[in-house]
Amino acid sequence: MPFAETPLRDEYAAAVERVARRTLDALRGDGGAAALADPDGAVPRPTLAALRVLGADLFAPQLLAGAAPDGPTAELLAQARQAFPAPNPAPDAATAPVDAALVIAWQDWAAGQVLARTPYGTGAPPPVPPPGPEAVGWQTWSVRMAQLSVLALPGLDGPVHDTARAHTLALARGTVRSMLRRDLPTAARLARWLAWAGAEGRPLRLEVEPVLERIRLAGNGSARTGLELAVAGRLLDRSSRPPADRRSRVR
Repeated sequence: MPFAETPLRDEYAAAVERVARRTLDALRGDGGAAALADPDGAVPRPTLAALRVLGADLFAPQLLAGAAPDGPTAELLAQARQAFPAPNPAPDAATAPVDAALVIAWQDWAAGQVLARTPYGTGAPPPVPPPGPEAVGWQTWSVRMAQLSVLALPGLDGPVHDTARAHTLALARGTVRSMLRRDLPTAARLARWLAWAGAEGRPLRLEVEPVLERIRLAGNGSARTGLELAVAGRLLDRSSRPPADRRSRVR
């Protein structure tokens, strides 16, 4: 029933903002672990759902600082993944339609790759790659890449990243299109991919910092978008370092 579902949806959305805010605070601080559990140590179900949504981004403070993912956060994420299992398996053929299940499968893969570096998870082969811009057009592809922005972190690498490296112009076009449409959350996620590509030594085709600043000024103050902007900013810092100072990728 819609009237019963709306308060629950609002509660879960508020939990995502709360967890994103704690992660953002950790990222802006010393790069340590975020305080994700409540002060009494309890982890309510909405918080578990929020941990599930943020996935690998929970470890952004450590990964961007070149540190190992912390155990307490890994344990909480593993608990959240058990409480909220993935939906039906994603398509297993390259010709299958790209849908929400495939997006979630890639988000789960990213989280699993990080958890595999802790005692709370094991790695898994990547899902089937989403079609590239040659197959679906740069507009559709850029929207899909925005949904996969959690993959734009140091220490993650796979077919989605290979496509991002090869199509920075499409990422730039998608970013500009989102800005013109005033879809600032999507623009922030695509700018994050551009910043990641810059950290990989790829040509950006667009000045990212003015885009990030515009979103900061015109955005709605969402903690989740703020986290995207902060990750993008840190990745831009990495792109300005000499190649020898950049950390190697891990498949």
